Amino acid sequence: MVGITRQKPGEHVNADGVWDLLQNKGKMTVFSLCLLLCADLLDLAVGYLTVTIEPLPPVVVGETVTLKCNFKTDGRLREIVWYRVTDGGTIKQKIFTYDAMFNTNYSHMEDYRRREDLVYQSTVRLPEVRISDNGPYECHVGIYDRATREKVVLASGNVFLTVMSPPNNISVVAENTPAPFSRYQAQNFTLVCTAKGGKPAPSVYFKRDGELIEVISYTQSSTSEQGGGAAGVRGARPLISRDLDDTKLQRSLSLLDPESRSARLYTETPQRVHTQGQQAYEPSPATEVIPETVVSREFPRWVHSTDPLYYFSHTHIPQSDGSVVVQARLTWTLNPQLDNDALFSCEVKHPALSMPMQTEVTLAAPKGPKLLMSPSRAKVGDTVRITVQGFQNEVFPEPLFTWTRVGGRLLDGSTEREGKELILERVPAELNGSMYRCTAQNPLGSTDTHTRLIVFENPSMMKNTQNQNNGASRLDVLGLTWTALVLTVTVELT
Repeated sequence: MVGITRQKPGEHVNADGVWDLLQNKGKMTVFSLCLLLCADLLDLAVGYLTVTIEPLPPVVVGETVTLKCNFKTDGRLREIVWYRVTDGGTIKQKIFTYDAMFNTNYSHMEDYRRREDLVYQSTVRLPEVRISDNGPYECHVGIYDRATREKVVLASGNVFLTVMSPPNNISVVAENTPAPFSRYQAQNFTLVCTAKGGKPAPSVYFKRDGELIEVISYTQSSTSEQGGGAAGVRGARPLISRDLDDTKLQRSLSLLDPESRSARLYTETPQRVHTQGQQAYEPSPATEVIPETVVSREFPRWVHSTDPLYYFSHTHIPQSDGSVVVQARLTWTLNPQLDNDALFSCEVKHPALSMPMQTEVTLAAPKGPKLLMSPSRAKVGDTVRITVQGFQNEVFPEPLFTWTRVGGRLLDGSTEREGKELILERVPAELNGSMYRCTAQNPLGSTDTHTRLIVFENPSMMKNTQNQNNGASRLDVLGLTWTALVLTVTVELT
């Protein structure tokens, strides 16, 4: 038997090819010749059909995509149908059909979502693609069977459309804030950078003062993510701890009073100013005048001897629209003396962006809170509000506000109150001249600001008091008159 060379896909053996084989290969059996003739006749009856689709490069949300369905056939075209494949291939949704019999085309999508345009009989264009358009697509081509002219022969090709979306929002916040200032003990500090709207997930990294930070990566478990807070971070990585040397310990102990209690700087005598290396200035009683607003600063007395170790972790949170929210955490042992005024930036890289996105924050302790008292001229019985209006600098992270009354309790009997505003309802005259302290603090430092409450007399309340006194005196006179009349009548009757 003479061997027959296998034809390439899409090609068919015609009659000329059979005689060529006979001439080139020599003798053939009758059986082989019959097989070739039958294959040639079957091919002439059915025809051939091949479908190919050009691969698509990744596209960005908002761009226009053209789906090209290339097919070759010697048969009569019946229809071309485009499908969008969902749920892992279990569902195929028609998106566009071209009917060659009637030379018409129509979309299978709802009117409000109709965005497909027919460019050619086999090409569909999707303008302004969205993340939801991401996924596989199939092109089905049908031709008439030559033998029956009723049956349709089908062939299909597929392509995957990858839609990218750059992050649309990035932000940096401090974790577990507002938080108090730790004066004698080092504490961990965490910056959280959140990038939203990216597909695929972007790359996130931190810089300090423009220099890329060398980090130690660690994995954060799902339980710690749900628990949140510093406890979750500590459970997922080694604790960051730095022992204080003898000098730091002595400085810390020097801030304790003789009874081993922590001394509160610049609170009882607001105009006393402490500077490092100088003696505290004690004003004489004759010249001591407490101004309306006094600003003071408190800094830690310990320092670190080595550079901090930065720990880095990130989590990916898939969203229903196909995008991914990335949260990156940078944790280190805070040193207020070195980290104050340090510029930290979070940069996000994404294949859909020509250059990285960036947001930055400057760590800063609060300085000089500005207090506003309303009303400015408080009278007895008024409701007084003392509010923090701002600072002399940009403060980050968000400070914690604590209100106290110097030398006594607040009007409601409490020792302190938190919040940006202190409300004193129906102030009595006894509060005239009382001083209130607002402590603004964050992990980088603490500031005390004092303001004095001046309470004036309320003429309306004094008038009401006089009217009440006059009314009481009239009742007394009337009572005495009635008593005299009763006695007179009694005497006359007796």
